[in-house]
Amino acid sequence: MHVLDQQSVTHAVLGGALLGGGGGGRVKDGRELGMLAVQAGMPRLVSLDELPDDGTIVTVSAVGAPAAKDQFMTPMQYTRAVQIFKERVGRIDGLISCENGGLATVNGWFQAAVLGIPVVDAPANGRAHPIGLMGSMGLHRDPDYLSSQAACGGDPQAGRYVELSVTASLPEAARIVRQASIAAGGLIGVARNPVSVAYARQNAAAGAISLAIELGRILDQAPAGIAAAERAAERLGGSVLLPEASVKSVSLETVGGFDVGAVELTDRNGSYELTFWNEYMTLERGGERLGTFPDLLATIDLETRVPIPSADITEGMQVALLHVPGGKIPLGGGMRDPDLYRQVEEVLKKDIRNYITV
Repeated sequence: MHVLDQQSVTHAVLGGALLGGGGGGRVKDGRELGMLAVQAGMPRLVSLDELPDDGTIVTVSAVGAPAAKDQFMTPMQYTRAVQIFKERVGRIDGLISCENGGLATVNGWFQAAVLGIPVVDAPANGRAHPIGLMGSMGLHRDPDYLSSQAACGGDPQAGRYVELSVTASLPEAARIVRQASIAAGGLIGVARNPVSVAYARQNAAAGAISLAIELGRILDQAPAGIAAAERAAERLGGSVLLPEASVKSVSLETVGGFDVGAVELTDRNGSYELTFWNEYMTLERGGERLGTFPDLLATIDLETRVPIPSADITEGMQVALLHVPGGKIPLGGGMRDPDLYRQVEEVLKKDIRNYITV
């Protein structure tokens, strides 16, 4: 067991943003939520080995489009989602995030501090992803499985407050919650999909929160410039494909609760296209594919050493672009179904499945 403190928050959100690969929320939002958590109580991080096999783990997350202008979320709304869920399922032995990200890595910390439930070092996925089923730890492969989900969010003063509980097939439950996030203004807190500790051992991304904290420490201690990207890439077994690149242009639109678009990067070797669907999805130069989701593609601000999500990257930024093969990232069971990548292809109009290596 490890008690999470302010330094844990600082490092978790930095490293989480890197593993977010363009998604998973902003460092600023993650830092604010994480600091509230350690001020509210003493959230504890435990490993799967510290829990009984028949213990119940529940996934918590934020669902929505990071760039949505009307998003509104309070820490107590995150907690309310867990409370609604607990009223339905009873005992909860641990909370896990659905993914890593600047905000996502600390999802569950505030709820853990307030409710006295530990955070488990085994998120449903070790990187961020755009499709809810990718964070389902493979539960979608059971045709008889019904997903239980609870959600809360939105500004009551603007008439956007939403609170719901739903049981349905995984795709249908994910669709309903995604629509609820739109109704709430673009962001909603969710608790969902109880599983046993034994199931999580086989299908979650064990150790991915500790990895985020370690990577955040590396970024925090590195000098400004490309050193931060190089040291993080070395730890992950990846490489810095673009050590010094300029953001020439960004196109972004929010469609169906997602941010979709492309970034044009330039360096001395030419021009590159970096597409995103919340997360960075493909990197190409002159039609040559250099990286494909679930590979980790991450942009790091050369001045601040902070990983930049797709919602915040802007024209004129100077960035390093890091690439890590998907097989070297701790991924959950939901990432190993090629059929889930069909939707990515439909949105981006690009071949994804023929490049998958996990």
